[in-house]
Amino acid sequence: MAAIRPLATRDLAEVQRVIRVAFGTFLGVPDPEKFLGDLDYAAGRFGAEHVAAFVAEEDGVLLGSNFATRWGSVGFFGPLTTRPDRWNGGVGQQLVAAACDAFEEWGVSHAGLFTFADSAKHAWTYGKFGFYPRFLTAIMAAPAPHAAAAGANPAAGWRWTRYWGLPAGQRREAEAKARQLAEEIYPGLDLRDEIRTVLARNLGNTVLLWDGDSRLAGFAICHWGPASEAGAGCCYIKFGAVRPGSGAAERFAALLDACGELAAAVHMPTVLAGVNLAREEAYRIMLARGFRTRIQGVAMHRRNEPGYSRPGLFVIDDWR
Repeated sequence: MAAIRPLATRDLAEVQRVIRVAFGTFLGVPDPEKFLGDLDYAAGRFGAEHVAAFVAEEDGVLLGSNFATRWGSVGFFGPLTTRPDRWNGGVGQQLVAAACDAFEEWGVSHAGLFTFADSAKHAWTYGKFGFYPRFLTAIMAAPAPHAAAAGANPAAGWRWTRYWGLPAGQRREAEAKARQLAEEIYPGLDLRDEIRTVLARNLGNTVLLWDGDSRLAGFAICHWGPASEAGAGCCYIKFGAVRPGSGAAERFAALLDACGELAAAVHMPTVLAGVNLAREEAYRIMLARGFRTRIQGVAMHRRNEPGYSRPGLFVIDDWR
């Protein structure tokens, strides 16, 4: 049996290599070592205040890794990868167990993962730990608008700002408002650690959509550039949400437009975003805004609970 331990700095290069080779091999790409290009799921998560990272090791050889992420009361794990020559050997299940132990230690009330929708093997394995396949999650892309980001839309009453451009004191205020908004979506949901990590590691920026002068209508945590989770030419919305209730659809459309303007401003031709199809209204608005599905997976939830993946909520995420 492999030994499971926390990921260390010395492991990072090999972890990144195994992630590329494992996904590339599973998907049948010609050169798995080059799969994912400059996209990096490990560097931005390792050592982050809200992420627990694990490796499996045997006789000094790294066999695989897993990352457990905490968004307040919500936890998810992945990417979970093992060396192809150790598939079906139980290493993956050991890494799932480590993530589940982290969820228990954190006391999260909702936990899940994203996996291949057509893989019965993955669904069966995760099912052993109490996760159930629910709705598909579509990873969608749309071209960014060609206009430069103006930062305002006076006719509609919206304006948006960048978290990174705010003074430190105003950043704390914005984080608090994002926390309050997330609480309206799901009790205990908290993206403040994710917002700070993107700033601290230069992975991108967070869009803050304002309704008037001071009321936060929505926010979107965006990645772009090398070593981020975006990939070449993409502005990737890792998480986005708007205040629920009356007018939420209009707020969501405005948030998508703001992300498109940001993408254009930082010279990213494509906006990439995931949406769980249980959030059917959000999915329809994304289609109307020109988003089209590139790939899709399935969200698996512990105890088959919906969490915040249900109709009436306008949230972007994909748990990869």
